[in-house]
Amino acid sequence: MYKELALALGLGTVVALVFLKKRKSVLKAHDGWWGVGACHQGPEDDSIRPFKVETTSEEIEDLHRRLDQTRSFPSLEDSQFNYGFNSKYLEKVVSYWRNDFNWRKQVDKLNKYPHFKTKIEGIDIHYVHVKPKSLAEGTRAVPLMMVHGWPGSFYEFYGIIPLLTEPSSPDDITFEIICPSIPGYGFSEAPHKKGFDGVCAAHIFNKLMKRLGFNQYYVQGGDWGSLITTNMAQLEPNAVKGLHINFAPPGKAGLLMMLSILFGRRFPKLFGFTEHDVKRLFPTMEKLVVDAIRETGYMHIQSTKPDTAGRGLNDSPVGLAAYILEKFSTWTDPEFKNLEDGGLERKFSLDDLLTNVMIYWTSKSIISSMRFYKENFSKGLNQPHANGIGPRKKHPETEKAKKRSPHHPKYTECCLKMLNNKENIHRLLLTV
Repeated sequence: MYKELALALGLGTVVALVFLKKRKSVLKAHDGWWGVGACHQGPEDDSIRPFKVETTSEEIEDLHRRLDQTRSFPSLEDSQFNYGFNSKYLEKVVSYWRNDFNWRKQVDKLNKYPHFKTKIEGIDIHYVHVKPKSLAEGTRAVPLMMVHGWPGSFYEFYGIIPLLTEPSSPDDITFEIICPSIPGYGFSEAPHKKGFDGVCAAHIFNKLMKRLGFNQYYVQGGDWGSLITTNMAQLEPNAVKGLHINFAPPGKAGLLMMLSILFGRRFPKLFGFTEHDVKRLFPTMEKLVVDAIRETGYMHIQSTKPDTAGRGLNDSPVGLAAYILEKFSTWTDPEFKNLEDGGLERKFSLDDLLTNVMIYWTSKSIISSMRFYKENFSKGLNQPHANGIGPRKKHPETEKAKKRSPHHPKYTECCLKMLNNKENIHRLLLTV
C-alpha cells in the first residue's frame, strides 16, 4: 500500500510539473518565400490562371515501357498482405494498368471540374473550384475548402462534389467547393526551401480563400488535410466559421501521454480517466501502441530520409503503385491484410486507384509529398470543429475527450445529409 501511495505521489508530482510547463500559445504565421532563389521584390502576382490536366503519347509510352520492364518477385506462401503488397495481386494490377487502363479517359474525367493555378509566396498553387449550377432565389452557396492528405489527392473528393454542389433537396445546404493540392502534391508546385510545414500550407490556403473573395468560409480535411485545416482555423479563427476533420490525433506524444499509457490503468484519476474509460481504453491503449509500431514504418522513413526512399518510387511506376495502394488497403480495413488482394476492389475500382497513382506519377510529386512528413510536427486544436468517427476507428474516446468534443445531433444530421455516406461517416462530433 505504501509503495503504491509513494508511486502515486511521485507520478502526481511529475504530472503537475508537466502541466505547469505547458503554456497556451497563439498560432502565428508570417509570409514566406518558397520559390526558387531570393524572394521576389515588389507586389505579388495575384492573377488566377485556368489549368487543364494534360497528357501526351510520349508520357503514356514511357509508362508502358516501364511497366513492361517490371521485374517480378514472388511473395511468401500464405502471406497475403501481411508483408506488404502481395506480388501475385500486383501482377494483376500491372496487367490491368498496362492493357486496360485508359489514362486519356481519366484525364478527361479529371477535367470534368474547372482547375486553376495561382502563385502564392513564390509557388504555383493548384486547385479545383466548383460552383453550384443554380441557386434558389434568396440563397447563396456556402464556401467550403476540402483538403486531402497522403497518399491522396484532390481526386478523392470527386465523388462527393456533386452531392455538395447539387443537393437533392431544397432544404439541404448548397456548397461552393474549393479543393487545393497541398504544395508538393499533385499539380501544386513543390516548395524549394526547407521548413514548409502544415502552418505554412494553412497560411497559403487562407490566402487562397481570400484571393477568391471569401472573407468567411468552412474547411474540411483528412490526414494531413486535418492538420492543415486545423492550422487554418487557428491562424484565422474569425475567417474559418467551421472545421470538420476525419483524423484527430491525440496531440503531441510527450511525457504525459506516455505516463498515461504506462500507469493510467492503475491510477486513472491522476490522468483524468473514469472507470468507464479504463474498461474501454485498456488493453486497447497497449494494442494501439503495438499497432502504431507495426503500421508506421513508412512514417519514420518519410520523417527522416524522404528523398532516399522517394528516389526509387519516382523512377518505378510499379513500386509507386505498390507503396501507395498498400496504404489504401491497410487504412481502409486492417483486416484486409489477411486477403490475397488486400480487399482493394471491395471499396475501390482499379480505375480510381490508378488515377490517384497517376497523379503522383505524372506530376513527379512523390518525393516532395513525402518531405511534408519531415517538415511537420503536431499542434493543438483550439477552434470549434467536427470530427468524423468511422466504424474502423483506432481507439474509443475518453469521457474527457467527449467533454472536449461532445456529440451534437444537429450537426450530425446536417453532415450526414450532406455527405450521404453512412458507411464511412459513423458519427460526427462537434467541439464547443
